[in-house]
Amino acid sequence: MANADVRVRFCPSPTGNPHVGLVRTALFNWAFARHHQGTMVFRIEDTDAARDSEESYRQLLDSLRWLGLDWDEGPEVGGPHAPYRQSQRMDIYRDVADKLLAGGYAYRCYCTATELDERREAARAAGRPSGYDGTCRDLTAEQRAAYEEEGREAIVRFRMPDEPITFTDLVRGELTFTPDNVPDYGIVRANGAPLYTLVNPVDDALMEITHVLRGEDLLSSTPRQIALYKALIELGIAKSIPAFGHLPYVMGEGNKKLSKRDPQSSLNLYRERGFLPEGLLNYLSLLGWSFSADRDVFTVAEMVEKFDIADVNANPARFDLKKAEAINADHIRMLDVKAFTAACEPWLKAPHANWEPEDFDQAAWEAIAPYAQTRLTVLSDITANVDFLFRKEPVEDEASWQKAMKEGSDALLRTARAKLEAADWTSAESLKNAVLAAGEEHGLKLGKAQAPVRVAVTGRTVGLPLFESLEILGKDRTLARIDAALAKLTA
Repeated sequence: MANADVRVRFCPSPTGNPHVGLVRTALFNWAFARHHQGTMVFRIEDTDAARDSEESYRQLLDSLRWLGLDWDEGPEVGGPHAPYRQSQRMDIYRDVADKLLAGGYAYRCYCTATELDERREAARAAGRPSGYDGTCRDLTAEQRAAYEEEGREAIVRFRMPDEPITFTDLVRGELTFTPDNVPDYGIVRANGAPLYTLVNPVDDALMEITHVLRGEDLLSSTPRQIALYKALIELGIAKSIPAFGHLPYVMGEGNKKLSKRDPQSSLNLYRERGFLPEGLLNYLSLLGWSFSADRDVFTVAEMVEKFDIADVNANPARFDLKKAEAINADHIRMLDVKAFTAACEPWLKAPHANWEPEDFDQAAWEAIAPYAQTRLTVLSDITANVDFLFRKEPVEDEASWQKAMKEGSDALLRTARAKLEAADWTSAESLKNAVLAAGEEHGLKLGKAQAPVRVAVTGRTVGLPLFESLEILGKDRTLARIDAALAKLTA
């Protein structure tokens, strides 16, 4: 049922290249918003000046646009809660921190890093929880003054309640955290810089976010944020506490969480290989959610229509590159031919093309495209599949040559050449029959007989349907390449 009051957010940090786990989070938020005809807020968490970069910020925007995940409020779009970059909202966070301190919801903590480490070690050794022990929780004005006289700098800590916090996770059900497991935590650094623990819930509150859908790694921070929300409501800053749903981990090789450092996690890799946005989003949606028990391939529009956060599985999801490729191949085949030829265009030009631009033949490309569409896994495969049409000579692939050109291949090629010369070059079936007849003369089935012909003409052992390819290449060029292969064999 549509609910236009739904407001979700996607709030990445602009550090490094976007990765597939991040995209999965963006997709689930976007699909949830679109399903409910709600609002998708795109917010940039760029308060870490040492790690954030403008290049990464631009990549985030470009990646979401490429994927078709549009946003209703955020960078370059604007909205009633601008600005949408945290680096431009520092005055807001300072004001909220001051109000939390004044209201007694937070306090200044003067403990040094060394002291904290020593007390944690002692707590662990005694078998107690090792979180912050509340040393500075109830300092008197005199004690604070004494610490400041020593030259100690203070962070700001939020004062957690002394009772359990229970909430219903949209994915995992009811969860309870006891006070022992959720100690007071820092919200502002000693240098005055606000921490994620403050800025994230403050922005969610001010932007009136209704549902927080995010990774499982942030689950432990949820009771802290709920406590902070209650304080913000009492201060008149927040209206309500959003519903939380924590998405399952995406696992890589060896049962390890897929990290930014894993090569197969980079979104750029899939874009450069020629994944279709629709194919990649289809696969990523299956990492924790399913369309139906008997169907893995569907459109983005179909996903939006059916998506329900209650159907997300709490168990870790494994990233399977082979399945991602298979689903992408299905989406390539779902394109109409015109859309397919347009999608392939970047891989038919420099720097991908291994032929001279003037040798590209548009008519030949349009003729071969329907055969290529049924064979591709990713769009970048097109270059190697069609280069035989546009190069003056086929590629030299020694491994393919050695595999196909066995003893007697020269005799077979001579027979095949003669029969091809006499064949009807307006019919791929006629060309197939010519090579089939040549094979029969040499005691070979079609598969064995066509291998030397394919390598002689295309340079490779694997490619598009051979006889349709020969028909498009044409009689003169095909026979000339067979002649060149025979010359090489008899040299």
